[in-house]
Amino acid sequence: MRNARPALVGGAAIVVSAVFFLVPFAFIFLTASMNTVQSGDLSFALPHGFHLIDNLKSVVQARDYMILTAFVDSIVVTVVSVTALVILGAMVAFVLQRRASRLNPAINLLVLAGLIVPPAVVPTIWVLQKAHVFKTLEGLMLIEIAYGLPFCVLLFRAFIATIPRELDEAAMIDGAGPLRIFFQIIFPVLRSVIVTVVVLQTVFIYNDFQNPLYFLPGDDHPTVQLTLFNFQSQFTTQYNLLFADILLVTIPPLILFVFLNRKIVEGMAAGAVKG
Repeated sequence: MRNARPALVGGAAIVVSAVFFLVPFAFIFLTASMNTVQSGDLSFALPHGFHLIDNLKSVVQARDYMILTAFVDSIVVTVVSVTALVILGAMVAFVLQRRASRLNPAINLLVLAGLIVPPAVVPTIWVLQKAHVFKTLEGLMLIEIAYGLPFCVLLFRAFIATIPRELDEAAMIDGAGPLRIFFQIIFPVLRSVIVTVVVLQTVFIYNDFQNPLYFLPGDDHPTVQLTLFNFQSQFTTQYNLLFADILLVTIPPLILFVFLNRKIVEGMAAGAVKG
């Protein structure tokens, strides 16, 4: 009986977690499959006829295929930002961990402040305007990199602390410089943490609604999350199209998470156990 109790508790936790995940997803799918009249009730019911394909076509064709442009913008912002976060985060963590300096405590304080202090929207917009990157994809990329860098630095630094310094010293004896040591010795060893950072930051940046709303207003460079805002304003009572848009936006990160969730756990566990 004692052995069965943990299994029952674990099974109950899995069932409860599945319910919390599947019920909202089922509500989105059913509403996206309804016609306009039935979707206006926002009820958890089977659709009167299956209209999902027609609703998806309407969403794709709306506003001159705006969602296709949004997918391209979101992919560009996500790929560039995540690539910069991986390289910059790993390099900063390597320097902080390997090179002792009087400035390290102050730099560590700034990194922690980046995680704790909430972003100031108005001063940030002023800085972007002075740099002539406000309402541009480049400005949004800088914002995503700045907000995600502290977390990446802490994650990389915890793992680099477990790498023996003898590897660095052996490379230095062979005549390797700092850049060669980092890119040829240290960076390949960080593969599990890199996968964790890539998956987590990809999901976060792709799903980000707040930063594009503040720092990328207008219809010139929409992201997929802003199309939800735009569709809601245009189709105030057509919830079937709004939820069809939500379904389209949700599918890519969901597929990424399903196929790479094991890598996330492995990367987090590697850093935690060795640290």
